[in-house]
Amino acid sequence: MNFTIAVIAKECIPGKAKTRLTPPLTPAQAAALAQTSLSQTLETVRSFPAARRVLVFEGTPLRRDAAGFEVVAQSAGRLDERLAAICSLVTGPLLILGMDTPQLSLAPLAGLVADWSAPTPRHDAWIGPASDGGFWALGLHRPDGSLVRGVEMSTPRTGAQQLARLASAGLAVGMLPTLTDVDHFADALAAARDCSGTPFARAVDRLALGLPTARVPGSVPAEASTGGRARS
Repeated sequence: MNFTIAVIAKECIPGKAKTRLTPPLTPAQAAALAQTSLSQTLETVRSFPAARRVLVFEGTPLRRDAAGFEVVAQSAGRLDERLAAICSLVTGPLLILGMDTPQLSLAPLAGLVADWSAPTPRHDAWIGPASDGGFWALGLHRPDGSLVRGVEMSTPRTGAQQLARLASAGLAVGMLPTLTDVDHFADALAAARDCSGTPFARAVDRLALGLPTARVPGSVPAEASTGGRARS
């Protein structure tokens, strides 16, 4: 299929990657989980029917992560400016993804793939809402940085603002399923349930087993699940 998938990501350095996972995780654990999320996302993207795959990266990617991708450095500026800059890298349809949804599979993007494979696509743009109010995917059939630049990023209103920007430009917008971005450990637990058996899910399971139950967000203490007393 003649479109480009661009994954925007950064090097997973302890203390700089996924800091909202700490606590309950240590900075090293959080960075390692972020790396697993990134690697799993890129492996999934390699299976997509795209003509071109670009890794827009801050730092130096692992060799295995770069395989199969054109690697370009992220531009400077706020996130909206960095996303807008990706639009200038391509001349045809573009799908931008992040590294925070390791549960991603081909299924959520089936509608976009079918639409953009048609002789006359029904939608000029696609957006994938995130459960925190942001978005995990942005597809533009005719990439234009002005459609992103100026949208306030990393807020509970980001997804709504981006959707409004697309609609105000007169674009027909298709909606992808809502996914959970992995920002907090409760998010990691939810994402792991949606991709059971994957490297990310196994990594989350190992981390959860090493944490006291009361410190794992989203878990139910043993005494609460057994009517106030733990079973032997």
